[in-house]
Amino acid sequence: MKQLVLITVLLLLVGKAAMAQEAKYIGEVRRLDPAIDALVPSGAKIELLADGFEWSEGPVWVDEDGGFLLFSDIPNNVVHRWSEKTGLQEWLKPSGYTGPTSRGGESGSNGLTLDNEGRLLLCQHGDRRVARMDAPWNAPAANFVTLADRHDGKRLNSPNDAVVHSSGAIYFTDPPYGLIQNFKDPNRETDYLGVYRIDPDGKLTLLTDKRSAPNGIAFSTDEKTLYVAQSDGKAPHIYAYDVQSDGSIANERIFFDASDLAKEDKGMPDGLKIDQAGNLFATGPGGVLVITPSGKHLGTISTGELIANCGFGDDGQTLYLTSDMYLARIRLTTKGDGF
Repeated sequence: MKQLVLITVLLLLVGKAAMAQEAKYIGEVRRLDPAIDALVPSGAKIELLADGFEWSEGPVWVDEDGGFLLFSDIPNNVVHRWSEKTGLQEWLKPSGYTGPTSRGGESGSNGLTLDNEGRLLLCQHGDRRVARMDAPWNAPAANFVTLADRHDGKRLNSPNDAVVHSSGAIYFTDPPYGLIQNFKDPNRETDYLGVYRIDPDGKLTLLTDKRSAPNGIAFSTDEKTLYVAQSDGKAPHIYAYDVQSDGSIANERIFFDASDLAKEDKGMPDGLKIDQAGNLFATGPGGVLVITPSGKHLGTISTGELIANCGFGDDGQTLYLTSDMYLARIRLTTKGDGF
């Protein structure tokens, strides 16, 4: 009898452990056009990987130590690491503000990406610069090399997101969201919000000062087009520019207008990623908008929460989502550009 009771208890414990390891799913995929099925397969679900963050951002996949994802939690001034093998870990703190005392606000790193040598680049809100981590992957440390922090002698606002060209040039946006008082912060030194390029020799060039709230940034697969998201409630647009042979940009136009979507759902155009076919996975009102190279909205991957950014990982067919307090993922049919 005692043996039977013991076996029953063990079976219950095993069952509970198995249940605890079961995947948790959130949100939905809103399908507006059948063409989305070739990119986001029918039945694909959004898996919740971790939660409890203040505001998650900037996911980037790193092909080291079996592969892992890095992402920012901006208010907490930390970069987290997540992998299937080790789960969630605090990886780098401080990540965006290295001052001697806490300054509050959105002080941490925002967008993360890798340069052409595979080194980590960070858009650092608190330190108001684009920087490179000068430490090995297996021993991360707040040792940073400043790549850009001033233009014409004036401090940048708070670099937000970046993308690296095959030439090695780094293109980035500089809205004021990381400043303590945002647009009205008295420490602002520029009267514009720029999109910039850092050349491989370190030269910083202002590409445009015409955007009211530049945010996410990405290249088309052939690098002939630069996309810039604008998080402005009065003009929630994704802009496109022709990339010139000297690295400058020209022929500004609205690639996608999210005004109608913003009337129905929360969120503004934000992070941008591109798949191998040139489709945009653009965070915005309602979730991740799946948009063709011609600007057609095929559907939305919605976590049910405001979403800041996304990034391809694993073999390129997993899209990781940083959505407010959540880290999530969804398995796709398409692959991210560069995989």
